[in-house]
Amino acid sequence: MKILLQSLKPVLGITIFVLIAAGFILRDHWLPLLEPNQAGQSKNLAAASKKAEGKKKTDQQKIVLSDQAIANLELKVKSIFPETYWKTLQVPGMIVDRPGRSDQSVISPIDGVVEKMNYFPGDTVRPGDVLYTIRILSETLLQTQTNLFKDTQNLVLAERKRKRLESSRGAIPESRIIEAANDITRLKVAIKGYQQELRSRGFSQQQLQEIASGNFIQDLDILVPDRMSKSKPLDASVVMKTSGKEVKLKTPPTFEVQECEVDLGQQVKTGQMLCLLANHRLLAIEGRAFRNETQLLERNVREGWPVEVDFQEHAASDWPAHNQVFLIHKLMNVIDPVNRTFAFRLPLENQSRIIEQNGQIQVLWRFRPGQKVRLLIRVEKLDNVFVLPADAVAREGAEAYVFIQNVNTFYRKPVRVLERDRRHTVIANDGSLTPGSFVVQGSAEQLNRMLKSSSGDDLPEGYHIHADGSLHKNEDEGK
Repeated sequence: MKILLQSLKPVLGITIFVLIAAGFILRDHWLPLLEPNQAGQSKNLAAASKKAEGKKKTDQQKIVLSDQAIANLELKVKSIFPETYWKTLQVPGMIVDRPGRSDQSVISPIDGVVEKMNYFPGDTVRPGDVLYTIRILSETLLQTQTNLFKDTQNLVLAERKRKRLESSRGAIPESRIIEAANDITRLKVAIKGYQQELRSRGFSQQQLQEIASGNFIQDLDILVPDRMSKSKPLDASVVMKTSGKEVKLKTPPTFEVQECEVDLGQQVKTGQMLCLLANHRLLAIEGRAFRNETQLLERNVREGWPVEVDFQEHAASDWPAHNQVFLIHKLMNVIDPVNRTFAFRLPLENQSRIIEQNGQIQVLWRFRPGQKVRLLIRVEKLDNVFVLPADAVAREGAEAYVFIQNVNTFYRKPVRVLERDRRHTVIANDGSLTPGSFVVQGSAEQLNRMLKSSSGDDLPEGYHIHADGSLHKNEDEGK
């Protein structure tokens, strides 16, 4: 048996060697049969790896917030759609009085002493209200009153004389009747001249009648001129709040006293300014631009483009919406030699409120002369873009992101910024955002920091998230 095994060893060795050599020679035939399985396994591994990587990347682009967190961040969401946006040039401006419309000076028509002051700065007045009472010191004016009284009495006597002469017509010369008629004409002319002089000094028709009857005027009342009644009243529909009740004013005031130039007991001269009355209903906005910006402003005037005005008001202001369309009314043709700018103006219709405080009526204006504003002059039109608030876009290097809300889940979306100013950010409509998406309107930078600091799978303790993105409390919580 041993001899047989020893004789077979060379044969087995040769057989194994032949098989190995044949397998090596025929490797092109059997090796491809093994490759499909290896390729399939590699492909499956690559797909799984890519899916895991995509899921990880997706998780890194979203953050889940509880309802309390959303409320604490005060997140506001709005559905966005493509719209038109105008590139603008920002120009400084200031609210100013409109000459001949906003202010009215009241001057003293006589020489005298201020005896009474009925209104002070901040008080409201109406046409016919007595502003001041002035004691007359003008000798000329007193003499005019005397002459008016004397000639009025002489006229009565002259008319009686003419009647007597006419009753004796034929017994006396006709020349005497003619002479009496001429005396009457002369007295009427003189009386008319005296009345006109006194009327120009502020005397009323009733006062002229009193002077003609011998009651001389020693004190003259300075009234709010009637021509101011043509000015627009403060607001006929305004409601005055007093003692917790609302009462509509039947005759709203027209003007308010802005400045008082004299004091009680002060002597004044004819033509001296007593006070300044103001009605800020019709104001103007004056902008200042440089010489190289002239073409832009001229184009706005030619095209009739409106100018956007930023009044820089507090967000909590409770004034009603100001819907006026602002158009450039006038471009000045003179350049200031000091600051090298030229002015342009836009009409402004103001808003007011009237309140009662301690029995006194006070006017509150929304816009005041001297108030600074920003004027946005149109430069270029951008169509089919998304316009968002400035803080609705987060910046991270060269990248820009917005956040889309799906219930409690917020997804970060990269976008392309076309334009950005102090208030708005303009996003290209290139497919990054779908029209109608609910985009967070603020706190984008804070959301982005929260996203970077989280792993993407972090959920509030005791909560789970549904497929629709909503966050729900675990049913077994607290059991």
